Amino acid sequence: MKQQNATEIEHYLHSTEAQQKLYKRSLIVVIMSQIFGGAGLAAGITVGALLAKDMLGSASYAGLPTALFTLGSALAAFLVGRISQRFGRRYGLSFGFITGGIGALAVVLAATIDNVLLLFLALFVYGAGTSTNLQARYAGTDLASEKQRATAISIALVSTTLGAVAGPNLVTPMGKFAMTLGIPALAGPFILAAAAYLIAGLIFLIYLRPDPFLVARAIATEKDKQRLDKVNDGHQVLQSKLNRVGVVVGALVLILSHAVMVGIMTMTPVQMQNHGAQLSAVGLVIGLHIAAMYLPSLVTGILVDKIGRTFMVIASGVTLATAGVVAALAPGGSLFWLAFALILLGLGWNFGLISGTAIIIDSTDMKTRAKTQGTVDVWVALSGTAGGLLSGLIVAYSSYAILGFVGMYLALLLIPLMIWVRVKQKRS
Repeated sequence: MKQQNATEIEHYLHSTEAQQKLYKRSLIVVIMSQIFGGAGLAAGITVGALLAKDMLGSASYAGLPTALFTLGSALAAFLVGRISQRFGRRYGLSFGFITGGIGALAVVLAATIDNVLLLFLALFVYGAGTSTNLQARYAGTDLASEKQRATAISIALVSTTLGAVAGPNLVTPMGKFAMTLGIPALAGPFILAAAAYLIAGLIFLIYLRPDPFLVARAIATEKDKQRLDKVNDGHQVLQSKLNRVGVVVGALVLILSHAVMVGIMTMTPVQMQNHGAQLSAVGLVIGLHIAAMYLPSLVTGILVDKIGRTFMVIASGVTLATAGVVAALAPGGSLFWLAFALILLGLGWNFGLISGTAIIIDSTDMKTRAKTQGTVDVWVALSGTAGGLLSGLIVAYSSYAILGFVGMYLALLLIPLMIWVRVKQKRS
């Protein structure tokens, strides 16, 4: 196997044309997989909180499903990162998606037999698909140049839109389909999630070869061998420190933007249902939210590459803060204003995700990139766990409006963070 991989990779080491062909081919595979991955992601977002509320009989724990599958995604992010670093993206991403598909099937079983403990375990495993869906964005960047990275990330994300937007709008049909099988309606979307995640995993396993990460790592190793050492040790130490700062800053951007997004998003379906909204209306609002999360990606990627990471991080903070204010002030029964808040929420998250990811890629090399990306995504997932769990408690013991204002304050922290980075860069 290793000999076969080495032979496949050798062809790409000295041919820029072959590298570009593989780069484009890898992007096509990522796009195919992400269409299905997006559909799997949408199920937990749309009905996870409602299913828990129905089975537990209390809105106080409505944030628990999001907390569980984001906690599961944290473990999966770690494992997918380590597997990808050692064996390549193909095995890491296929493992994550297939595991998520198994978890979705277990959610359906738990709802059918009304077993809360199995539901919790299943949601934890289902989270593997969530983190893998995010980590797939890195697969398109392995062979991209520095000026192509944000655009490559955006291509991976925008392809998620088709499945992610279709998923919530299939809630009602999948619910009816589930009921014909004797399964609770709210478990129906998880049937779709199981099929979608399993197909996404098989696409990576079958078609992502030769592995772009392994090729990029071999190219980097070859360049290191040929490169003359023209820099002094002091420059290397300074560059190493700047890279560590870059990873921390990129991670903080991802963590803050993700926590704000997950917290407000999680409790919006519950807020709508409490004010008499139908499940189809909830699906529409979440569908618009997910469209805003992914659809602007192509434009966002170009902006991040052209006008810079710093500007787009600040734009993320301002947009997320505005979303928090609109959500806080929106009447509970207003479909328009809640939809508008969640569209802004998705857009702000999109700005933060692409700019933060680009900062991390800029600050790593192929020797540690996949492992570092996986570790960062662990903290991102944990921030989602905290956001999902605390959002339910905040709403239960105060109000949805307070949750919106908390999100606003957290989002605004991104602005002083980037000011600090600029000052530190000038001093260095």
